[in-house]
Amino acid sequence: MNKTRQSRLYDFFLFCLGLVLIAGLVQAFSFLKNNQLVFPSLSEIISVFLSLLTKKHTYCLIFTTLLHLFTAVFCAFFAGILIGMLEGRFKSVYKVLFPLMTLLRSLPVIVLAVILMVLFDYAFVPFLAAVIVLVPLVSEAVYEGFCSLDKELIDVYRLNSSFSVNILFKVYIPLMSGFLRQAFNNAVGMGIKIIVTTEYLVQTKGSLGKAIFTSGYFNEYAEIYAYALIMILLVLLLSVLPQVVLKKASRVVFKNARRENFSSEN
Repeated sequence: MNKTRQSRLYDFFLFCLGLVLIAGLVQAFSFLKNNQLVFPSLSEIISVFLSLLTKKHTYCLIFTTLLHLFTAVFCAFFAGILIGMLEGRFKSVYKVLFPLMTLLRSLPVIVLAVILMVLFDYAFVPFLAAVIVLVPLVSEAVYEGFCSLDKELIDVYRLNSSFSVNILFKVYIPLMSGFLRQAFNNAVGMGIKIIVTTEYLVQTKGSLGKAIFTSGYFNEYAEIYAYALIMILLVLLLSVLPQVVLKKASRVVFKNARRENFSSEN
């Protein structure tokens, strides 16, 4: 237990060291550029950041962007898990969808946003752009997770029950939790970038994207960097919480499967 605690403290120390590195880079750019307007000092950025955190309006902006993000991630995971499971169970589905998924992954966000702006109402563009980009990311993770499952554990459950929605959520998904965790972390980070970018393009009212556009319009670069810090904190918070839940779920399923496997052998 002591070793685990020391390992966590060491990881936290390295994380803090990474933050110091970022702060040093920002300060170095400010010094090299020698332009306080474009690259304000670190103290000024932190001052603006703390000021934003005290304003109710900032949390309204965060709520709008997070609403887009949560909706997009939920829909992307629902569609991605469904597609990934079909690809894992039927290789022909994977081969048929591979070109489409590759296209969606490689399509530039700006091009995708312009296409969606022509086809749909501007209010739906941030959500739709994020879903389209994130579905291939999730489906690929599910496909790889499905292919790497321990066949013995799956066979144990198949002896007692055929494949069903219940088995999907109680067996397959927990056993693929490592892949899903990684997919979720990537989806949150990429999703918030896509959403804020498209909010910026379509001028979504009351969003972080719109706030960044306004700050840029009035040359308030310290505010832009402060909003960037807020987005980084959001990504960190959203990445850590689900990991704890998925880790516990995967351990429970793995123990139960091993116990049933041992019982069947005896």
